[in-house]
Amino acid sequence: MTRRHSGRRHVGHAHPGLQHGGRRRADVPVKSGHVSVLGGLARLVILSVVVGALLYGALRFTGLIGSADDYYGSGSGSVEVVVPPGATGVQIGEVLEDDGVVKTAEAFYRESLGDERSAMIQPGKYRLRMHMSSEAAIDALLDPTNRIETRIVVPEGSRVSEIVAAIVKGSDINEDDLKDALNNPEEIGLPDEADGNPEGYLFPATYTVEDGMSAKDLLRQMVARTVDVEEELNLDRRAAAIDMSAEQVLTVASILEYEARRDEDYPKVARVLYNRLDEDIPLQLDSTVSYVSKRKGDVWTTQLERADPSGYNTYQHIGLPPGPIGSPGRKTIEAALNPADGNWLYFFADKQGVTHFNRSFDNHVAQCRKAYGTSKDGACGG
Repeated sequence: MTRRHSGRRHVGHAHPGLQHGGRRRADVPVKSGHVSVLGGLARLVILSVVVGALLYGALRFTGLIGSADDYYGSGSGSVEVVVPPGATGVQIGEVLEDDGVVKTAEAFYRESLGDERSAMIQPGKYRLRMHMSSEAAIDALLDPTNRIETRIVVPEGSRVSEIVAAIVKGSDINEDDLKDALNNPEEIGLPDEADGNPEGYLFPATYTVEDGMSAKDLLRQMVARTVDVEEELNLDRRAAAIDMSAEQVLTVASILEYEARRDEDYPKVARVLYNRLDEDIPLQLDSTVSYVSKRKGDVWTTQLERADPSGYNTYQHIGLPPGPIGSPGRKTIEAALNPADGNWLYFFADKQGVTHFNRSFDNHVAQCRKAYGTSKDGACGG
């Protein structure tokens, strides 16, 4: 009789794949060529993504590609842009888009909303690049080196006519507008002491002329600077301490700008003027006479010029002229408030710019003629 196989293995012989107790050993992993290929492909994909990201970043950095509505990078070329006063972020964006700086005003506006620095963008004219990212445009507008500014320099002693000429030459402000503003003293803030005369009240300094600035606005700045200096120096109080008005101090200071050449001589010349005023002697200043004759190039005057009946002719009239003959600076104002001690009544500056002082008229004439000879008509008072 044939016996049927029960399906059991004989337990008396250990199978190579079994351990004692009948438990199978853990399967040992076997490398597969198929799995290795898949791993290589995965690494290749990852590498491609990394390289692609780096390439994309490089292209965006160079500005070759960007978002749909914005450029990327710092742009190229050059263009002048004017940001008008009071412009909003949207309006600035529109200006930049129209001038080819940014791709869209909307992108610039969105960028400005996220950058609190954009609130510090000032009106004015700027030199920017074409095709800039909105971020780069904001950076450029905040960089003072990109700002195109017109600067007007008013030297110490400058007269109104000279200041007007400098403004017309150095800016877009025209002469007629300047004269109209000067003829309306209340519009430019002239103090009451000026009695409507701007001479001496356009303070000598360097002024920035913003794009679109009016003649009235610029002149108002100059007058305001004078008023500020007067307050800083306590001019009213200190002038009263030497029995002078603020206007008279400015007048003396304006004369010092023309009659002395060195800082150390300003207080001495001021003392000569005060001594002559105290003794009711005419000041006899060529600087005030040339203010009327509009003489240029030197400080001398002719006998004909000194015969002019103008109130500014200090050869013909005792006392100070009616007002300043130019715009005095801080140094001469201080000298007028703090005259040196001395009894001098005469002075002159030699060719080297050194000022000589004398009480004696004869000594004054002798020294002056030694320095200049007798060729100048009345130059030494003789």
